[in-house]
This record gives sequence, C-alpha cells and structure tokens, in this order.
Amino acid sequence: MVADRLCGAIASPLVRNAQEQRQLAAIGSWLDKRGYERAETPTTVHQMHPGSYALRMSVPVDQGDSERSVNIPVDVVAMPRKRRAGRMPTLLEAKSAGDYANVNKRRKEEAAKNSQLRETYGERASLVMFLCGYFDSGYLGYEAAEGIDWIWEHRIDDLAKLGL
Repeated sequence: MVADRLCGAIASPLVRNAQEQRQLAAIGSWLDKRGYERAETPTTVHQMHPGSYALRMSVPVDQGDSERSVNIPVDVVAMPRKRRAGRMPTLLEAKSAGDYANVNKRRKEEAAKNSQLRETYGERASLVMFLCGYFDSGYLGYEAAEGIDWIWEHRIDDLAKLGL
C-alpha cells in the first residue's frame, strides 16, 4: 500500500505535466491553423497584437489593498484578430484530471486566479478552463458560480465561440 501511494505521488505530477503540455500543443496548433502567430516574448497582455498568442505568460494583478502587483501565470493568452477597444485577450488554463478527488482539491486555485484578474481588469477579463479528464458536476458547478467557463479538449473547436 505504501509503495502504491509512493508510486502515485511520483507518477501523478509527471502524467499531469505531460497532459498539460499536450493540451498546450493542441491549443497552439489550433490557433496556428487559424492564422494566429505565437509571440515568443510578449511583454504584457495590453501590448499583444491582434491575431497573436503566448504560452505560459505572466499577467500582473493587483494585490489586495496595496499598490503592489504580483504576476500570476496563465497557460494561454490569445488576442483575437478582431480586437475591440478595451478588450482583454482570452485567458485559458489547461487542466487535466485522472480522477475526481484531485480536481476538487484544486478548484479554489482557478477561482482565486479569476477573482484577482477581475479585480484588476474588471469584467472584461475572463478565465476559461480547457478541460480534459474527470471533472464532475461539483467541480463544474463551483467554477460556474465563480464566473469561470470551460471548454472540453475533445470539443476544441468551441474556442471559436470565444472569438478566436
């Protein structure tokens, strides 16, 4: 039993990281096929050009009542080709889960990230989850209550509904 848990503790993060890399590659490929250009060294979300995207971008958010800001990592930041004045890029988080228990432990992370983004950038900032694996109605309901929408990996073409 101890050996099984030890193997799981070592293997689970490796599998999760590999799945996340696969998800990011799928999103990048989807965007590339639609004429988006990957920004290798984007500076800020506000300086992204229409039709560009970045992987693993740090996005500055306000830190509560202080005037300091902190950077939070966002898996994919994509600026739609048809940019409207004041529009934020689309912010995507790649999440995969091999079982129901693990996602419920981590669901508050996305809610906190979404809250920080909205406190800094207002309602125009929205975090969308790109999901693969086991996400039950409890997880999805919690995220929906926090204003977070999602797209299933097997329905990647739904990214177009985000204006991408």
